[in-house]
Amino acid sequence: MKKTDGGATEGTGGDSPSQLIDAKIEALGDWRGETLARIRALIRQADPEVVEELKWRGVPVWSHAGIITTGETYKTAVKMTFARGAALTDPSGLFNSSLDGGVRRAIDFREGDKIDDEALKALIRAAVALNTSGKRPRSA
Repeated sequence: MKKTDGGATEGTGGDSPSQLIDAKIEALGDWRGETLARIRALIRQADPEVVEELKWRGVPVWSHAGIITTGETYKTAVKMTFARGAALTDPSGLFNSSLDGGVRRAIDFREGDKIDDEALKALIRAAVALNTSGKRPRSA
């Protein structure tokens, strides 16, 4: 895989991960696609150097010196899983899922939920800062 000008890692078949994420959002065609698109835009605003990837059979992944977060879509939720979320402070209380995990934390967005743009961007920036700090993740 090679890095493209847009910060994405090129996938197989010629489509970049960014293009594949575009296609996934379009294919969802409902509130989940809209939510995933909004989350993606906020991630890009918070970290213009973010790298988009697809892993694990098509899950969007955003990385900067390691995984920041994923964007999984389910029937009733869009889940943002922060790879090192347990090490992040969450003053706005965004984390509402995977709270028992020793390393990860997640935010489940359900249909009709309002996204707190500024709080989410702050959490993304904190995750990037943690990844670039050189601090090793603690084990679970």
